[in-house]
Amino acid sequence: QAFFCLLLCIPWGSSCPRSCQCTEWGWAGAKAVLCSSQHLQEIPKDIPRDAVLLRLDANSITRIPSNAFRHLSRLQEMHLSSNAIKRIDRAAFRGVAAGLRSLDLSGNRIRSIPKEALLALKAKLRLAHNPWHCGCTLQEVLGEARLDPGSVRDITCHTAPRHEYAGKPLLQALDSGANFCRVPQRSMDVAMLLTVSGWFAMLAAYVTCCVRHNRERPRG
Repeated sequence: QAFFCLLLCIPWGSSCPRSCQCTEWGWAGAKAVLCSSQHLQEIPKDIPRDAVLLRLDANSITRIPSNAFRHLSRLQEMHLSSNAIKRIDRAAFRGVAAGLRSLDLSGNRIRSIPKEALLALKAKLRLAHNPWHCGCTLQEVLGEARLDPGSVRDITCHTAPRHEYAGKPLLQALDSGANFCRVPQRSMDVAMLLTVSGWFAMLAAYVTCCVRHNRERPRG
């Protein structure tokens, strides 16, 4: 019974991840969790539930898995810049979408990201200095998400469907008339031509087979 009472008295929500520093922040009960430059390779699993500020910048994190922050409903500001993030799951920010005000993903290795992961967020996003592939998904994110105005111009196309846009800022490409969500008409024409040609080839093969069958059939 004494052991059970001891368990009830332990402040589970106030634990602090190893290699991190947890301090009071803003108002009573709120915490800042500071884990910058700690050589972390993944998101810590024991981040306090009362965290409102989370700094995970300048580490070696490569992926943000689904539900990584689901228990952090009070989180308002999160820094994930200067990591090695390549993959962000669709449900990576589930649980923090309503309260998060600022999310920094700049300076990583992100080429693409599921739009579902970002469009549910109300936070201001920093996405600069990543090797982006400028395609339809990134264009939709740029048009619908809340991007930090000071970092938008530093979102650069590392690769793109058309070579002339590679190495250029995404805004510059869009201002010049690029539309990564529209299939080029020439590609559609070629696809239609190949489809029609395929049908004609099948029809010709069928007719040839019928003619040959009729010739080989014994006559009464």
